[in-house]
Amino acid sequence: MSSSCVFCRIVAHEEPAQILHSTDTILAFRDIDPQAPTHVQLIPKEHLSDVRDLEDRHGATLADLFQAAAHLAKAEGIDRSGWRLVANVGHDAGQSVYHLHFHLLGGRRMSWPPG
Repeated sequence: MSSSCVFCRIVAHEEPAQILHSTDTILAFRDIDPQAPTHVQLIPKEHLSDVRDLEDRHGATLADLFQAAAHLAKAEGIDRSGWRLVANVGHDAGQSVYHLHFHLLGGRRMSWPPG
């Protein structure tokens, strides 16, 4: 855990968040600046800066993240219309919080390319 990381502080319940899903390894909560009607952050509870920090031992955590995304898409009512799961890696990709996270976005038509 990094005390300077806002997502680590959310995991430690030191920062407020509207938590939607929690397991031993992951946490999902509503984004505070939503870019779509449904915008949820899914994070590992372990601090990893981004996708580049993933190792073989993180396979179960990733499975947990993707299963939670599918569960939350259904719970949010966007499972049939479609949803997007995005991980930004690095500054040029728009990463602003350096704790691995996936954005679950839905509830509106998405364009392509995204940025």
